[in-house]
Amino acid sequence: MNKSKIAIIGTVGLPAKYGGFETLAEHLVTHLYDKYDFTVYCSGKKYNKEEKIASYKGAKLIYINLNANGVQSIPYDTISILKALRNNDVLLILGVAGAWILPLIRLFTNKKIIISIDGIEWKRDKWPLLAKLYLWWAEKIAVRFSHIDISDNESIQDYTALRYQTLSRVIEYGANHTLEVKPTQEDYIKYPFLSQQYAIKVCRIEPENNVHLVLEAFKEMPHKPLVIVGNWGNSSYGMALKATFGSISNIHLYNPIYNQREIDLLRGNAALYIHGHSAGGTNPSLVEAMYLGLPIISFNVSYNKTTTENKAIYFSSTAELITRLTTTSENELCALRNEMKSISLRRYSWEVISNQYALLIKEALHKNKKNSIYSDIQKLDNHILERYQLAHLNNSELFYNKR
Repeated sequence: MNKSKIAIIGTVGLPAKYGGFETLAEHLVTHLYDKYDFTVYCSGKKYNKEEKIASYKGAKLIYINLNANGVQSIPYDTISILKALRNNDVLLILGVAGAWILPLIRLFTNKKIIISIDGIEWKRDKWPLLAKLYLWWAEKIAVRFSHIDISDNESIQDYTALRYQTLSRVIEYGANHTLEVKPTQEDYIKYPFLSQQYAIKVCRIEPENNVHLVLEAFKEMPHKPLVIVGNWGNSSYGMALKATFGSISNIHLYNPIYNQREIDLLRGNAALYIHGHSAGGTNPSLVEAMYLGLPIISFNVSYNKTTTENKAIYFSSTAELITRLTTTSENELCALRNEMKSISLRRYSWEVISNQYALLIKEALHKNKKNSIYSDIQKLDNHILERYQLAHLNNSELFYNKR
């Protein structure tokens, strides 16, 4: 029996060494290789000659000589989509950068399109006005012209339902690839704070992740160590923060760490996790911290409350973060550890996530129109509805009235 052919579009590529979409692609290929033939489109700019391989875990890899992020993501995704049309049945598109071409794909082909809109990207502060306008428009096109659109958080599903009157599918991220790492003597030498009760934050250094707010809070608490891992050199915002806070003794700032053991060494041995994201949906770094059993102190927005089932500790300002850090007891943190771990085991495993994607692919292959938030009965003529309503009212005896 021939397997359906699935193209994964919009990631930096495989093997995963970047972020959430790349980790998702890796686990889909790992868990579903026996059901589907995968082709993954990769950025030729992010892999050197020795790293460029023809296949990975059974998936075919095709390289596009553009960056997968920033303004180049538009032609990168567009070219990937066009190349994928030749040999694939389903296009799984991660992000909306190339969505402008989807109306043409729907008009001239019978290819099935599943798209993850990746949070509400156009609201992010990092984008200039023109980019925000494009992303706002591309999101609309992505939802309208895909067969199925994915929200990674129920709050995003609510947003798309209100804005577009369509029912997106909620599929979050897995976290059980993270490792519990016991520090060695060499680790203690390299990272002396491992012997202390420190807080950690792992994120892109962007304004909507409220890195400045977290740094300002810990500057006021010199007895509490803070570790932040992020791309400090990628923006004036990050470079300014590193220049301002990098020399403070209790604050430790590191560039991105892609080695799984090393990043999990730092995360898994922390006393708590600070999550400052204020935009987007389910953030991979948050569910990974939950899986590692860290108590979570999170920025107070609906996405984070949904991910943590409203059971974490929340803050909205520097002063509020300081209050949460200084008044939360060890017993409360211990209970929070257990709560976050329990939620992650139930919701954020790659086996569960992969099976959800497999069901979506199966549905897309037999689907011609999107699901609306409105039921089909609401599309009937009013006179038909009135006739059935009158029949019901004339026979309104309830089952418990019958003897």
